Amino acid sequence: MQELFRLDGRVAVITGASKGIGASIAHFLGQAGAKVVVSSRKQDAVDEVAAELQQAGIDAKAIAANVGKLEDCQALIEQTIAAYGGVDILVNNAAANPVFGPVEQTEVWAFDKIMDVNVKGPFELAKLALPSMKSRGGGSIINISSIGGLRPEPGLGIYSVSKAAIISLSKVLAKEWGSHGIRVNVICPGLIKTKFSEALWTNDQILKHMMAQLPIARIGTPEEIAALALYLAAPASGYSTGGVFTADGGYTI
Repeated sequence: MQELFRLDGRVAVITGASKGIGASIAHFLGQAGAKVVVSSRKQDAVDEVAAELQQAGIDAKAIAANVGKLEDCQALIEQTIAAYGGVDILVNNAAANPVFGPVEQTEVWAFDKIMDVNVKGPFELAKLALPSMKSRGGGSIINISSIGGLRPEPGLGIYSVSKAAIISLSKVLAKEWGSHGIRVNVICPGLIKTKFSEALWTNDQILKHMMAQLPIARIGTPEEIAALALYLAAPASGYSTGGVFTADGGYTI
């Protein structure tokens, strides 16, 4: 049974891995035997995570990249292949949301940044990883969306649009790349206690509203998302592709 969740010999790239969900996913995949590349915008931040992984006996490398820039995406995949010989698992976790408020107040620069990081970046990274995954007989791409991609959240309009787009993109890639042994799935976290979502879980009014709608009436943890990512990266989920997996305490029921 345990072999179904082993990733020995696999190479995993995780974006947005300097903290929170991304860092937890890196730890889980590394503990399962994967060689892990942790990436985020700041080199010192991913250096710290890589050092923690290495101290835990995990083969890890830190590569800084802004996934909103094509040249950074190219460098991330090229450096990963140079270091480890290929890519087997890609976790697109990096996300941006520089604004909070009504859609009509969202300026074009903010719209562009959200789409560049949340949609275009994962799109480009998936295409860049494709040749390596094909040559290695397959792979797993895990895109981190949000419950906002299923049910638009107040104040997070364009962010919700971007997360709906990554769900659709994942389904397209799953359908087109399945013949290559490449699986593409989506995780839609609910309210998770991370720095990224701090504006939500530290707002008493928003928190009270969400808790009233949650069958599991608590905030989720990054580790609970990482456990689902491990399943989707591992052989245990070999027949799962194009799936949209919620981990939201029942919020979207």
